[in-house]
Amino acid sequence: MRNALKDSRFLLALTTAAAPVAGHALGQYWHAFFVFWVVVPALDFLIGRSAHPGTPEEMQRLERSPFFRLVLQAWVPLQLGVIGWGAWLVGTGGVTGFDAALFTLSVGLATGGAGITIAHELGHKRSALDRLLSRVLLVTVSYGHFTLEHNRGHHVRVATPEDPASARYGEAFWAFLPRTLIGSLAHAWQLDRREVAWSWAATFAAAAALGAAFGPLAVAFFFGQSAMAVTLLEAVNYIEHYGLRREKLPDGRYERPAAQHSWDAYHWLSNSFLVHLQRHADHHLNPMRPYAALQPQPESPRLPMGYPGMVPLAFLPPLWFAVMNPRVPFKGE
Repeated sequence: MRNALKDSRFLLALTTAAAPVAGHALGQYWHAFFVFWVVVPALDFLIGRSAHPGTPEEMQRLERSPFFRLVLQAWVPLQLGVIGWGAWLVGTGGVTGFDAALFTLSVGLATGGAGITIAHELGHKRSALDRLLSRVLLVTVSYGHFTLEHNRGHHVRVATPEDPASARYGEAFWAFLPRTLIGSLAHAWQLDRREVAWSWAATFAAAAALGAAFGPLAVAFFFGQSAMAVTLLEAVNYIEHYGLRREKLPDGRYERPAAQHSWDAYHWLSNSFLVHLQRHADHHLNPMRPYAALQPQPESPRLPMGYPGMVPLAFLPPLWFAVMNPRVPFKGE
């Protein structure tokens, strides 16, 4: 019973889909932004961190339990449902003008914050079903090439100048964003053109289907929430490795990725919402380890806040540099 209560905290990830729904019900389309970027960071501060390493017995239980996989899979119909509902709502004039724009972006907060995070986790699984579900989620946010580039590009080149998803010291997010968008897509194209072409064809087919069903504003909604979701993903990429660099060895190769090449955050609440994404160093050390079993790494540098607090900071470069530059252990070029 005690384990069930502890494990159930990851169900919080599924509640993310309720934020844009609640905003619409209340007629307050800024609601999701307030929850994700104000309420959750405040609760993170009040509740605090959890950085206790698991015992071998606990690790074995967490790695074998089917519950954690079911949490990930349960998100898929929620994302498809909220996108379909949002396309209908905007496409048929149920919400208009500035409210429609805010509503679209609030859906993108859910599909990016929970959706791409869960797609990332599913994309690391061996199961063909899980990988298929990952592709479905990514197609619905117009970023179908992500798993290909992330698994075969980012995990190989992390914290090196060759990786477009690793932010450089002193690089503002708004300079990083176009560099990572273009560089990640270009490298994915080099890795597997057929997979990239298939993913984009599926994305345009989904947009066309929504347009045929609900009109052109539904297409605008679809790509609008996609843009927000992808921006949120790349903001997280920016945060995860900002300013951290692997050294180049005398033979021209880079040192192996280690815990000190990823920023960690151990805040209990945001890690529950983000299925332990913030235990990022262990993810790079053990990419196939289930999220529930990811461990704190003492050698990893620590973020002052969880991602919900760090993302708005990243959008404001002067504040970001003031907070983060003094924390970067090595000012890499």
